[in-house]
Amino acid sequence: MKYAFSFLAVIALILIAWLGSQIPGMPYLFGIALPYLAMMIFLGGFVYRVVQWGKSPVPFSIQTTCGQGKSLDFIKHDRLEAPDTTAEVVARMFLEIVTFRSLFRNTKSELHDGPKITYESSKWLWLFAIIFHYSFLMVVIRHMRLFLDPVPFWIAWLEFGDGLFQVGAPTWYMTDIGLLAGCVLLFSRRLITRHVRFISLVNDYFPLVLIFAIAVTGILMRYFLRTEIDIVNIKQLAVGLVTFSPVIGTEIGAIFYIHLFLVCVLLAYFPFSKLMHFAGVFMSPTRNMKNNTRAVRHVNPWNPKIIPHSYGGYEDEFREFMVDSGIPVEKELPPKKDEEKDEE
Repeated sequence: MKYAFSFLAVIALILIAWLGSQIPGMPYLFGIALPYLAMMIFLGGFVYRVVQWGKSPVPFSIQTTCGQGKSLDFIKHDRLEAPDTTAEVVARMFLEIVTFRSLFRNTKSELHDGPKITYESSKWLWLFAIIFHYSFLMVVIRHMRLFLDPVPFWIAWLEFGDGLFQVGAPTWYMTDIGLLAGCVLLFSRRLITRHVRFISLVNDYFPLVLIFAIAVTGILMRYFLRTEIDIVNIKQLAVGLVTFSPVIGTEIGAIFYIHLFLVCVLLAYFPFSKLMHFAGVFMSPTRNMKNNTRAVRHVNPWNPKIIPHSYGGYEDEFREFMVDSGIPVEKELPPKKDEEKDEE
């Protein structure tokens, strides 16, 4: 019931925001104090995690390779799968970040009677991820118009393209549906696929449920509860937050505070969750390193200096024990003092 806990947690957050916004004076907490606090936690946690990753030493070349590395001239080199230069690494990282290239090659394995294991293509996961991430990105970019005055032309053009297939008024954005569909599809995958469900934890379900709730409340505000919110005051509050002069005017609406509170929870949760793969993909040595181990020697810088110990030195140190154990030695033990006196 790990996914049930995620639903209960998000429902509890919604109730907190709804009840809290009804108390006189509390809108300032949910509309001003919490957004600032969430942004400070987000920025501080984000920078801390990136700095910690950057300080982690990586002395060896541990990149993931799926093709032929650079070798002899007559052997074809796979430049993207085993990059040897900085330009090739940049090209590989670009395709990884923009098109999820490694996820596109994702395969699933199944064990059948026999026993017999099969490997099949799993492009649907790549498709779900593309829909979810790009819809999320477009929604974030569209919301920038609330914080900017005047609104840059490129945001207006992106918004126009997002609502190109207009259905009714106000315009239905494709990315609103894409974000909801992406959340549902990725969540369903963790429930339906047995081995994925087995390894899934609460922190795998909770972000999806939280983002789904944010999307639903945003859609409710835009398309169904427009009469209960004041978009002018929302714009004024958003611009005020950015310019550090926030003002809450007349009643904005409980649904807005619920939506904003869920966004604040997501921002504060972000640096301490798996969502940090957003920055981690840039810091991953398995992706951002060159496959040049045949040309460059990678030496571990923190290994202690090893002083060579010859066999002669070893025998000098342990010769007495070796003789007592019957192990042949190159040099005999020196005579003892008693034996020297007897000889005299």
